[in-house]
Amino acid sequence: MKLTFEDLLALTRPHQYIKNLFIFLPLFFAVKITDIELLSKSIIAFIAFSLTASSLYIFNDYKDIKEDRQHPRKRNRPLASGAVSRQQAFLVMGALLLLGFGLMATFPWAMAILAIYVSINIAYSFSLKHIAILDVTVIAVGFVLRLFIGSAVTGIQLSTWIQLMTFLLALFMALAKRRDDMLIFMETGKKTRKVINGYNLQFLDTAMAIIASVIIVTYTMYTTSGTVIARIHSENLYLTTIFVIIGILRYLQVVFVFKDSGSPTKVVLKDRFIQLTLLGWIITFVWILY
Repeated sequence: MKLTFEDLLALTRPHQYIKNLFIFLPLFFAVKITDIELLSKSIIAFIAFSLTASSLYIFNDYKDIKEDRQHPRKRNRPLASGAVSRQQAFLVMGALLLLGFGLMATFPWAMAILAIYVSINIAYSFSLKHIAILDVTVIAVGFVLRLFIGSAVTGIQLSTWIQLMTFLLALFMALAKRRDDMLIFMETGKKTRKVINGYNLQFLDTAMAIIASVIIVTYTMYTTSGTVIARIHSENLYLTTIFVIIGILRYLQVVFVFKDSGSPTKVVLKDRFIQLTLLGWIITFVWILY
């Protein structure tokens, strides 16, 4: 069976690399994104993490072949559809894992964090993803670990605010993804995930509403914090709150009205409204910080 370039892309999911941009956040918030040396280190870490993450996607797809074949969209994935053999998938997975750790070996602390990320994801694939609430928590923790890697390679200390906001936002999106799984079960009667037994629509809707509210409140507190104002020498950071509120509302609209939250990454990549909101937030933030 010949492994095509299209199958390789589908197998490694490079569109998911957008999530790894969190590695650059320590640089951004520390107003050091223009530091070439630190930026270079972050880019290396980004590439290393992305390669490793791709190997984990392959491992997870291998573990989920049976469930993915029941899913209306995931059944088209290379392993589930049979376009790629298990032997080919393992070879690609091993190569990516070695490359990822090889690149990250330049940064011992970051490599240790990467090893923790891999261990957690393996545990997730075997058992943690079958435990309701814990499954979405593990996903959110993964985003925080991305921040830690960015911090480790640059030596920039992370603020509590950044860690908390990252965890909450990732948790919010993970809950939206579980809601999509629940809708598929309600429409088709097929359980694409065993963890669905621990959820229902009312719980997920309530949890998302709570987390959305906490995100907005936490971000508002961050922008008006005396410590933050003193550090950036500006009281105008609160202006960026409007983009956060609009972005959260738009995502809720995508989830509740359009019922299209199966892949948070694809939502961000294809939804022009969210893209413009993110752009507005970045431009305003950069204007205030830089």
